[in-house]
Amino acid sequence: MICNTPRLAIAVLLAAMAALQGCTDKVATAPRAPAASASEQAFTPVTIVHKLGTTVIQHRPQRVAVLDMNEVDFLDQLGVPVAGMVKDYVPHFLTRYKDDQAIRDLGAIVQPNLEHIHALQPDLVLMTSIQANHYKELSQIAPTLHFDVDYQNSESKHIEVVKQHLLTLGRIFGKEDVANLKAAELDAKVADARKVTLDRPEKALIVLHNNGAFSSFGVQSRYGFVFDALGVKPASSAIEAGLHGQPISSEFIQQANPDIIYVVDRTAVMEHRPVMTAEQMANPLLRQTKAWKNGRVVFVDADAWYITAASVTSLKRVIDDVLKGYQ
Repeated sequence: MICNTPRLAIAVLLAAMAALQGCTDKVATAPRAPAASASEQAFTPVTIVHKLGTTVIQHRPQRVAVLDMNEVDFLDQLGVPVAGMVKDYVPHFLTRYKDDQAIRDLGAIVQPNLEHIHALQPDLVLMTSIQANHYKELSQIAPTLHFDVDYQNSESKHIEVVKQHLLTLGRIFGKEDVANLKAAELDAKVADARKVTLDRPEKALIVLHNNGAFSSFGVQSRYGFVFDALGVKPASSAIEAGLHGQPISSEFIQQANPDIIYVVDRTAVMEHRPVMTAEQMANPLLRQTKAWKNGRVVFVDADAWYITAASVTSLKRVIDDVLKGYQ
Protein backbone atom coordinates (compact mmCIF):
# COMPACT_ATOMS: atom_id res chain seq x y z
CA MET A 1 0.00 0.00 0.00
CA ILE A 2 2.79 2.36 0.87
CA CYS A 3 4.58 1.60 -2.43
CA ASN A 4 1.41 2.22 -4.57
CA THR A 5 0.55 5.60 -2.97
CA PRO A 6 3.14 7.65 -4.89
CA ARG A 7 2.05 6.06 -8.17
CA LEU A 8 -1.58 6.91 -7.45
CA ALA A 9 -0.70 10.49 -6.56
CA ILE A 10 1.29 10.90 -9.77
CA ALA A 11 -1.56 9.52 -11.86
CA VAL A 12 -4.05 11.91 -10.24
CA LEU A 13 -1.66 14.81 -10.81
CA LEU A 14 -1.18 13.98 -14.50
CA ALA A 15 -4.94 13.70 -15.01
CA ALA A 16 -5.50 17.09 -13.40
CA MET A 17 -2.82 18.67 -15.57
CA ALA A 18 -4.39 17.21 -18.71
CA ALA A 19 -7.80 18.54 -17.72
CA LEU A 20 -6.33 21.96 -17.02
CA GLN A 21 -4.54 21.95 -20.38
CA GLY A 22 -7.84 21.19 -22.10
CA CYS A 23 -9.55 24.14 -20.41
CA THR A 24 -6.65 26.37 -21.37
CA ASP A 25 -6.95 25.37 -25.02
CA LYS A 26 -10.69 26.15 -25.00
CA VAL A 27 -10.12 29.60 -23.56
CA ALA A 28 -7.38 30.36 -26.07
CA THR A 29 -9.46 29.38 -29.08
CA ALA A 30 -12.80 30.84 -27.96
CA PRO A 31 -13.93 33.69 -30.29
CA ARG A 32 -13.72 37.18 -28.82
CA ALA A 33 -16.19 39.99 -29.39
CA PRO A 34 -14.60 42.76 -31.48
CA ALA A 35 -13.33 45.59 -29.31
CA ALA A 36 -14.65 49.07 -29.99
CA SER A 37 -12.11 51.30 -31.74
CA ALA A 38 -10.46 54.08 -29.79
CA SER A 39 -12.39 56.70 -31.78
CA GLU A 40 -15.72 55.02 -30.98
CA GLN A 41 -14.85 54.72 -27.30
CA ALA A 42 -13.81 58.39 -27.16
CA PHE A 43 -16.71 59.84 -29.14
CA THR A 44 -18.93 62.27 -27.29
CA PRO A 45 -22.27 63.20 -28.92
CA VAL A 46 -22.03 66.51 -30.77
CA THR A 47 -24.90 69.02 -30.93
CA ILE A 48 -24.76 71.71 -33.62
CA VAL A 49 -27.22 74.59 -33.83
CA HIS A 50 -27.50 76.00 -37.35
CA LYS A 51 -29.86 78.18 -39.40
CA LEU A 52 -32.25 75.34 -40.20
CA GLY A 53 -32.41 73.72 -36.76
CA THR A 54 -30.37 71.59 -34.37
CA THR A 55 -28.46 68.48 -35.38
CA VAL A 56 -27.35 65.89 -32.84
CA ILE A 57 -24.69 63.39 -33.89
CA GLN A 58 -24.61 60.40 -31.55
CA HIS A 59 -21.87 58.34 -33.22
CA ARG A 60 -18.83 58.95 -35.37
CA PRO A 61 -20.20 59.06 -38.95
CA GLN A 62 -18.93 56.33 -41.29
CA ARG A 63 -21.06 56.93 -44.41
CA VAL A 64 -21.34 60.59 -45.37
CA ALA A 65 -23.63 61.96 -48.09
CA VAL A 66 -22.34 65.28 -49.44
CA LEU A 67 -24.53 67.72 -51.39
CA ASP A 68 -22.13 70.63 -51.89
CA MET A 69 -18.62 70.82 -53.34
CA ASN A 70 -17.36 72.96 -50.47
CA GLU A 71 -18.23 70.08 -48.16
CA VAL A 72 -16.37 67.60 -50.38
CA ASP A 73 -13.29 69.81 -50.09
CA PHE A 74 -13.63 70.04 -46.30
CA LEU A 75 -13.69 66.25 -46.01
CA ASP A 76 -10.82 65.96 -48.48
CA GLN A 77 -8.73 68.33 -46.36
CA LEU A 78 -9.54 66.33 -43.23
CA GLY A 79 -8.88 62.96 -44.84
CA VAL A 80 -12.48 61.77 -44.33
CA PRO A 81 -13.93 59.41 -46.98
CA VAL A 82 -17.04 60.36 -48.98
CA ALA A 83 -19.69 57.66 -49.47
CA GLY A 84 -21.88 59.62 -51.88
CA MET A 85 -21.98 63.08 -53.45
CA VAL A 86 -23.68 65.17 -56.12
CA LYS A 87 -21.60 64.98 -59.29
CA ASP A 88 -23.04 67.45 -61.78
CA TYR A 89 -20.53 70.28 -61.21
CA VAL A 90 -17.30 69.10 -59.62
CA PRO A 91 -14.31 71.51 -59.53
CA HIS A 92 -11.16 70.37 -61.30
CA PHE A 93 -9.28 70.04 -58.02
CA LEU A 94 -11.78 67.39 -56.84
CA THR A 95 -12.26 65.40 -60.08
CA ARG A 96 -10.87 62.22 -58.51
CA TYR A 97 -14.06 62.05 -56.46
CA LYS A 98 -16.26 62.35 -59.54
CA ASP A 99 -14.31 59.61 -61.30
CA ASP A 100 -14.42 57.25 -58.31
CA GLN A 101 -17.14 54.70 -59.09
CA ALA A 102 -17.21 53.62 -55.44
CA ILE A 103 -18.62 57.03 -54.52
CA ARG A 104 -22.33 57.00 -55.29
CA ASP A 105 -23.73 59.73 -57.54
CA LEU A 106 -26.43 61.59 -55.59
CA GLY A 107 -27.68 63.78 -58.43
CA ALA A 108 -27.42 67.53 -58.83
CA ILE A 109 -26.38 70.29 -56.44
CA VAL A 110 -29.64 72.16 -56.90
CA GLN A 111 -31.79 69.01 -57.08
CA PRO A 112 -30.21 66.07 -55.22
CA ASN A 113 -31.68 62.61 -55.79
CA LEU A 114 -33.43 61.73 -52.51
CA GLU A 115 -33.94 58.11 -53.55
CA HIS A 116 -30.21 57.66 -54.10
CA ILE A 117 -29.46 59.33 -50.79
CA HIS A 118 -31.90 57.02 -48.99
CA ALA A 119 -30.41 53.96 -50.71
CA LEU A 120 -26.93 55.03 -49.60
CA GLN A 121 -28.02 54.68 -45.94
CA PRO A 122 -25.79 57.52 -44.74
CA ASP A 123 -25.24 58.32 -41.09
CA LEU A 124 -24.61 62.01 -41.87
CA VAL A 125 -25.76 64.38 -44.63
CA LEU A 126 -23.87 67.62 -45.33
CA MET A 127 -25.79 70.38 -47.14
CA THR A 128 -26.02 74.16 -47.70
CA SER A 129 -28.76 76.70 -48.30
CA ILE A 130 -28.96 75.56 -51.93
CA GLN A 131 -30.69 72.38 -50.73
CA ALA A 132 -32.59 74.08 -47.88
CA ASN A 133 -36.03 73.06 -49.15
CA HIS A 134 -35.04 69.39 -48.73
CA TYR A 135 -33.84 69.72 -45.13
CA LYS A 136 -36.87 68.07 -43.52
CA GLU A 137 -36.77 65.07 -45.85
CA LEU A 138 -33.02 64.70 -45.51
CA SER A 139 -33.25 64.84 -41.71
CA GLN A 140 -35.61 61.87 -41.80
CA ILE A 141 -32.92 59.86 -43.61
CA ALA A 142 -29.99 60.74 -41.35
CA PRO A 143 -28.67 63.57 -39.13
CA THR A 144 -28.34 66.51 -41.50
CA LEU A 145 -25.92 69.39 -40.96
CA HIS A 146 -26.44 72.75 -42.67
CA PHE A 147 -23.36 74.82 -43.57
CA ASP A 148 -24.33 78.37 -42.60
CA VAL A 149 -22.43 80.12 -45.37
CA ASP A 150 -24.20 83.06 -47.02
CA TYR A 151 -23.92 82.67 -50.79
CA GLN A 152 -25.90 85.89 -51.32
CA ASN A 153 -23.71 88.23 -49.28
CA SER A 154 -20.29 87.20 -47.95
CA GLU A 155 -19.24 90.67 -46.81
CA SER A 156 -19.23 89.85 -43.11
CA LYS A 157 -17.19 87.08 -41.43
CA HIS A 158 -17.01 84.79 -44.46
CA ILE A 159 -13.58 83.43 -43.56
CA GLU A 160 -14.65 82.91 -39.94
CA VAL A 161 -17.75 80.97 -41.01
CA VAL A 162 -15.60 78.73 -43.20
CA LYS A 163 -13.09 78.13 -40.40
CA GLN A 164 -15.77 77.39 -37.81
CA HIS A 165 -17.41 74.83 -40.08
CA LEU A 166 -14.03 73.23 -40.69
CA LEU A 167 -13.42 73.00 -36.93
CA THR A 168 -16.92 71.58 -36.36
CA LEU A 169 -16.29 68.83 -38.91
CA GLY A 170 -12.91 68.20 -37.31
CA ARG A 171 -14.65 67.64 -33.97
CA ILE A 172 -17.26 65.34 -35.51
CA PHE A 173 -14.70 63.14 -37.25
CA GLY A 174 -11.99 63.21 -34.60
CA LYS A 175 -9.71 65.33 -36.80
CA GLU A 176 -9.33 68.35 -34.53
CA ASP A 177 -5.56 68.63 -35.00
CA VAL A 178 -5.82 68.58 -38.79
CA ALA A 179 -8.69 71.09 -38.73
CA ASN A 180 -6.75 73.48 -36.49
CA LEU A 181 -3.72 73.23 -38.77
CA LYS A 182 -5.78 73.94 -41.91
CA ALA A 183 -7.53 76.87 -40.22
CA ALA A 184 -4.17 78.34 -39.19
CA GLU A 185 -2.87 77.97 -42.76
CA LEU A 186 -5.91 79.81 -44.07
CA ASP A 187 -5.46 82.60 -41.51
CA ALA A 188 -1.84 82.99 -42.57
CA LYS A 189 -2.74 83.19 -46.26
CA VAL A 190 -5.42 85.82 -45.60
CA ALA A 191 -2.93 87.83 -43.51
CA ASP A 192 -0.35 87.67 -46.30
CA ALA A 193 -2.93 88.90 -48.82
CA ARG A 194 -3.90 91.84 -46.63
CA LYS A 195 -0.24 92.87 -46.37
CA VAL A 196 -0.21 93.17 -50.16
CA THR A 197 -3.52 95.04 -50.54
CA LEU A 198 -3.26 97.28 -47.46
CA ASP A 199 -1.36 100.24 -48.86
CA ARG A 200 -2.06 99.69 -52.54
CA PRO A 201 -4.22 102.32 -54.28
CA GLU A 202 -5.58 100.05 -57.03
CA LYS A 203 -9.33 99.59 -57.28
CA ALA A 204 -10.85 96.41 -58.62
CA LEU A 205 -14.03 95.21 -60.26
CA ILE A 206 -15.30 91.64 -60.08
CA VAL A 207 -17.41 90.69 -63.08
CA LEU A 208 -19.20 87.50 -63.99
CA HIS A 209 -19.27 86.55 -67.66
CA ASN A 210 -22.30 84.62 -68.87
CA ASN A 211 -22.63 84.01 -72.62
CA GLY A 212 -21.48 87.49 -73.58
CA ALA A 213 -23.30 89.34 -70.79
CA PHE A 214 -21.71 90.71 -67.62
CA SER A 215 -22.69 91.11 -63.97
CA SER A 216 -20.83 93.06 -61.30
CA PHE A 217 -20.25 92.04 -57.68
CA GLY A 218 -19.83 94.74 -55.06
CA VAL A 219 -19.09 94.81 -51.36
CA GLN A 220 -22.42 93.21 -50.46
CA SER A 221 -22.49 90.19 -52.77
CA ARG A 222 -21.31 86.60 -52.97
CA TYR A 223 -17.77 87.98 -53.38
CA GLY A 224 -18.04 90.62 -50.70
CA PHE A 225 -15.31 88.85 -48.70
CA VAL A 226 -12.77 89.78 -51.38
CA PHE A 227 -13.25 93.44 -50.43
CA ASP A 228 -13.83 92.89 -46.71
CA ALA A 229 -11.54 90.04 -45.62
CA LEU A 230 -8.85 90.44 -48.28
CA GLY A 231 -8.78 94.24 -48.33
CA VAL A 232 -9.32 94.79 -52.05
CA LYS A 233 -10.59 98.30 -52.79
CA PRO A 234 -13.79 98.38 -54.91
CA ALA A 235 -13.91 100.30 -58.18
CA SER A 236 -17.68 100.74 -57.92
CA SER A 237 -19.73 102.05 -55.00
CA ALA A 238 -22.84 100.22 -56.19
CA ILE A 239 -24.28 98.16 -53.34
CA GLU A 240 -26.16 95.04 -54.25
CA ALA A 241 -26.56 91.69 -52.57
CA GLY A 242 -27.06 88.68 -54.73
CA LEU A 243 -25.92 85.33 -55.99
CA HIS A 244 -25.48 86.33 -59.64
CA GLY A 245 -24.56 89.99 -59.25
CA GLN A 246 -25.96 93.12 -60.84
CA PRO A 247 -26.28 93.10 -64.65
CA ILE A 248 -23.96 95.68 -66.19
CA SER A 249 -22.85 96.85 -69.61
CA SER A 250 -19.44 97.38 -71.14
CA GLU A 251 -20.13 101.12 -70.65
CA PHE A 252 -20.42 100.52 -66.91
CA ILE A 253 -17.02 98.83 -66.84
CA GLN A 254 -15.52 101.66 -68.91
CA GLN A 255 -16.92 104.34 -66.61
CA ALA A 256 -15.80 102.51 -63.46
CA ASN A 257 -12.37 102.32 -65.12
CA PRO A 258 -10.91 99.83 -62.64
CA ASP A 259 -7.19 99.25 -62.17
CA ILE A 260 -7.88 95.51 -61.91
CA ILE A 261 -10.66 93.38 -63.37
CA TYR A 262 -11.35 89.88 -62.07
CA VAL A 263 -13.39 87.87 -64.57
CA VAL A 264 -15.39 84.83 -63.40
CA ASP A 265 -16.34 82.84 -66.49
CA ARG A 266 -19.67 81.25 -65.52
CA THR A 267 -20.19 79.98 -69.07
CA ALA A 268 -17.03 77.89 -68.81
CA VAL A 269 -18.36 76.26 -65.63
CA MET A 270 -21.87 75.61 -66.91
CA GLU A 271 -20.71 74.26 -70.26
CA HIS A 272 -17.71 72.35 -68.88
CA ARG A 273 -15.22 74.07 -71.16
CA PRO A 274 -11.96 76.07 -70.77
CA VAL A 275 -12.12 79.59 -69.33
CA MET A 276 -12.21 82.34 -71.94
CA THR A 277 -9.09 84.33 -72.82
CA ALA A 278 -8.48 88.09 -73.08
CA GLU A 279 -8.67 87.89 -76.88
CA GLN A 280 -12.09 86.24 -76.73
CA MET A 281 -13.43 88.90 -74.36
CA ALA A 282 -11.97 91.92 -76.13
CA ASN A 283 -14.18 94.85 -77.09
CA PRO A 284 -13.41 98.55 -77.70
CA LEU A 285 -14.85 99.82 -74.41
CA LEU A 286 -13.02 97.28 -72.25
CA ARG A 287 -9.79 98.09 -74.03
CA GLN A 288 -10.08 101.68 -72.76
CA THR A 289 -9.89 100.69 -69.08
CA LYS A 290 -6.69 101.02 -67.06
CA ALA A 291 -6.92 97.34 -66.21
CA TRP A 292 -6.86 96.31 -69.85
CA LYS A 293 -4.12 98.75 -70.85
CA ASN A 294 -1.89 97.58 -68.01
CA GLY A 295 -2.52 93.88 -68.53
CA ARG A 296 -4.32 93.45 -65.24
CA VAL A 297 -7.42 91.61 -66.36
CA VAL A 298 -7.35 88.35 -64.37
CA PHE A 299 -9.34 85.38 -65.63
CA VAL A 300 -9.78 83.57 -62.35
CA ASP A 301 -10.14 79.90 -61.48
CA ALA A 302 -13.85 79.75 -62.33
CA ASP A 303 -14.41 76.45 -60.49
CA ALA A 304 -12.94 77.80 -57.27
CA TRP A 305 -14.82 81.11 -57.49
CA TYR A 306 -18.18 79.98 -58.83
CA ILE A 307 -18.71 76.37 -57.67
CA THR A 308 -17.09 76.68 -54.25
CA ALA A 309 -15.36 79.80 -52.77
CA ALA A 310 -16.24 78.68 -49.23
CA SER A 311 -13.73 75.93 -48.46
CA VAL A 312 -10.03 75.66 -47.69
CA THR A 313 -8.73 74.83 -51.17
CA SER A 314 -11.06 77.18 -53.03
CA LEU A 315 -10.29 80.15 -50.77
CA LYS A 316 -6.57 79.61 -51.25
CA ARG A 317 -7.10 79.63 -55.01
CA VAL A 318 -9.25 82.77 -54.80
CA ILE A 319 -6.52 84.52 -52.81
CA ASP A 320 -3.89 83.48 -55.36
CA ASP A 321 -6.06 84.92 -58.15
CA VAL A 322 -6.60 88.16 -56.23
CA LEU A 323 -2.86 88.65 -55.76
CA LYS A 324 -2.26 88.20 -59.52
CA GLY A 325 -3.99 91.55 -59.97
CA TYR A 326 -1.29 93.25 -57.90
CA GLN A 327 1.70 91.75 -59.68
